[in-house]
Amino acid sequence: MLTDPDGVAELRRLGARSIPVLSRGDDWVFAQNIAPVVKFLGLNEATGPVLSPEALVKRVSLFVDTAAKIVPQMPDALMSKEVPNRPRSYRVLAHHIFRIPQGMVMVAGGETLTNDLLMPGVPEEMQTSADLGRYGESVLAELGEWWATKADRTGKQVVHTYYGDQLLHEVLERTTWHCGQHVRQWFMLLEMAGIAPVTTLDASAFKDLPMPSSVWDG
Repeated sequence: MLTDPDGVAELRRLGARSIPVLSRGDDWVFAQNIAPVVKFLGLNEATGPVLSPEALVKRVSLFVDTAAKIVPQMPDALMSKEVPNRPRSYRVLAHHIFRIPQGMVMVAGGETLTNDLLMPGVPEEMQTSADLGRYGESVLAELGEWWATKADRTGKQVVHTYYGDQLLHEVLERTTWHCGQHVRQWFMLLEMAGIAPVTTLDASAFKDLPMPSSVWDG
């Protein structure tokens, strides 16, 4: 969509400023969560996270920990290369993997979730894959401290996002699968570079998450 001029024009016509979006004629809805999509389509389907907030925190922590180990394996010479099917460098992707859960913690603290919050640009001091691995380790510690000190773990806290007010439970699920999807992508980038990852994830790591069927955008 972002690389298709017709798709960009359609987004502007609808008045949508980000993706994913589901549209029908002049009507549209943000598709970040399943519930609005089901309502928009008039389906009689149960929606909402399958995993508890506690389980989601454990799962996203697993993804961050895994990424902090495998991101530094990428040779620095490849970090400016673009990922498949998207104008995004390896360096930007690596930073984004860790910024997603960090941004969620910021949103739980009262900030509004925006695309700029999740993609603020890679800081100058994070140029190498090792730099980004250390950033991941700091985010993992931040995530653990946030959850350990959080009094309300029900996920019923209302947080603010660019697609409307949401329950933290919903945002936590989106954070988890979003981070996990990019970790899947990093595994594939290592494979493309002929590098065996120092750790792996099996199918159980993604169980009960609404993961995209494809590793990369079409």
